[in-house]
Amino acid sequence: MELRTLRAFVEVVRQGGFSNAAKLLFATQPTISKAVKQLEDELGVPLLDRVGHRSVMTAAGEIVYRRALSMLTEREDLLAELADLRGLKAGSLRLGLPPLGASTLFAPLFAIYRARYPGIEIRLAEHGSKKLEEIVLTGEVEMAASLLPTTDDFEYQPVRCEPLLVVMPKDHPLAGQSKTGIAALAASPFILFESGFALNPVLLAACERNGFTPNVAARSGQVDFIVELVAARLGIAFLPRTIAEQRRTAAVELVLLDEPGTQWHMALVWRRGAYLSHAARAWVDLAREVYGS
Repeated sequence: MELRTLRAFVEVVRQGGFSNAAKLLFATQPTISKAVKQLEDELGVPLLDRVGHRSVMTAAGEIVYRRALSMLTEREDLLAELADLRGLKAGSLRLGLPPLGASTLFAPLFAIYRARYPGIEIRLAEHGSKKLEEIVLTGEVEMAASLLPTTDDFEYQPVRCEPLLVVMPKDHPLAGQSKTGIAALAASPFILFESGFALNPVLLAACERNGFTPNVAARSGQVDFIVELVAARLGIAFLPRTIAEQRRTAAVELVLLDEPGTQWHMALVWRRGAYLSHAARAWVDLAREVYGS
């Protein structure tokens, strides 16, 4: 059994089809199809059920997928350990960062890290927190920044904890207040982030605890665009304090969200029990040094 065929099968499942998997692996679609067929022939069972343009895992496929993830992750751990024989003079750090807060929290760390370890290449993946946690578990990245609380699948190092601010139009009835609970905002349309951002479930859970489901007027993955939508009176939005204050304009008002369980608690997370390369440990140590968590 070759890791090449396992990787092809895993990416077909993860990417939702042969075409997307081929693009990710820089291969042709027939090459990926042949690799999966080779794996099926070797194991003697069908792994995928082709339904129209979709491929759905069979029961055997689910078992192979789970085992393949483990085997591929072990390979990445092996390569990381071997790279450590060269210390921090060479190697790479596979790091995942979310769009929200990455520039504020982590850009300063890049400059320090680069100055200390110029031989380490940082391979960066950018996704929402949900996707980042998935690729940490599959070994695509060693660690990622995500919001706490997280699951028992991860170990973590806290980075920053701060409240959320409500970004609202200047003429909103609550503009000028020093703080507000989320229940007082039930009648206001919400502008949320796209699915996959960890801040969304934090806010929706708070709404549910207060007995209402918000009217979602729009979603976006771009902080500046969200603030512009608020300025255009489309609704209200929620941002961590530091990020909100950086985008304060004359057209919006910032009000503290005084609501239990809604703090923005960013941390570095990695797979529980995973081997962390010296490069990754150095990144964690630097975050602890700078932010003192």
